[in-house]
Amino acid sequence: MGGLFYFMETESQSGTETVVYTSDDMMLVDTCSLVLSAKNITHRIERSADGSASISVAVDKQQEAAGQLRAYFRENRNWPPLLVDNRIEPLSTGLPVILTMAALALFYSVTGPYNPESVWFSGGAGNSGAVLQQGQYFRLVTALCLHSDFSHLAGNVLIGGFLLHFFLQISGVGIGMLSLLLSAATGNYINALIHGPGHISIGFSTAVFAMIGLLSAHQIIEHKRVPGVRMLVPLMGGAGLLAMLGSSGVRTDLGAHLFGLIAGLILGIFFGLLPTRRFKTSSFVQTCCLLISIFTVLTCWNMALAA
Repeated sequence: MGGLFYFMETESQSGTETVVYTSDDMMLVDTCSLVLSAKNITHRIERSADGSASISVAVDKQQEAAGQLRAYFRENRNWPPLLVDNRIEPLSTGLPVILTMAALALFYSVTGPYNPESVWFSGGAGNSGAVLQQGQYFRLVTALCLHSDFSHLAGNVLIGGFLLHFFLQISGVGIGMLSLLLSAATGNYINALIHGPGHISIGFSTAVFAMIGLLSAHQIIEHKRVPGVRMLVPLMGGAGLLAMLGSSGVRTDLGAHLFGLIAGLILGIFFGLLPTRRFKTSSFVQTCCLLISIFTVLTCWNMALAA
């Protein structure tokens, strides 16, 4: 509890009343008055010239009033909880989100819509046969940068940008980008395993649903001490978004969406349980993770075009 306070359990000062509480914090005095009023204990507040105030009760109510106030302060000893500054300060999140979405749009202006004869799609699309049989794992990353048409791109940029903004607010730019890249690539790999050779997958939508999984994992970790249905709310929310946004459309890859969501959820819970909170506010760690993410994407595309 804030403020300076102490109990005064003195003998009767006026013959009929005694002071049970005094403080120079008027909010605490008013709170104590409410506590006593709730217990139907008649009392009187007296303010002094130095700015402090005291609460007096009848002599025969002294023990009861003091006991109620002690119980109140004991039960509220750690309330309100200390405010923990979880804001991500090292890097602003707004500009990276804009640059990421702009990069996807700019890249689409270069690659154009899906064309199997294009060097971009032939070398960078998520071809499950090339991944599983030829070990071209770089496709798990490069496929995230390609889109089948403009509507595919627009949906991913609008929804993805919105989700990315909030995700980076939680994780920070560098850690957020790296964990998103890892989750989305894992989702693409699981999708390739399930479908087997012959399946083609492209689009940032796998990363969008990986973000939904990561955000759901964050909520689960935050509520880990609250048992029951509340822990299922993030899971139901993620499943609902999958049903609304990721299960319809002519070229919708439901597997990529589903496994992106699952990969984000599992990796989000795993990383959330690790003692990494102090790294989120480290400029050095965030910058290193961001550079690793950029280097990974560029390296994967270099391998794709070389192949």
